[in-house]
Amino acid sequence: MNEHLSEKALARRLSISHRTLQRWRQEGIGPGYLKLGHRVVYPLEMVEAWERSCRK
Repeated sequence: MNEHLSEKALARRLSISHRTLQRWRQEGIGPGYLKLGHRVVYPLEMVEAWERSCRK
């Protein structure tokens, strides 16, 4: 099953504000995301891969 996190759910997971996630998207940094219409979602597998890459 493909799980997705909302912007606010991911912000809580990372202990940052949702505005920081918005800025990261504008700057092309942070975890991968998908735009579904006007909605932004973060596939859990992309978030976990990004988290692993940050630990190196």
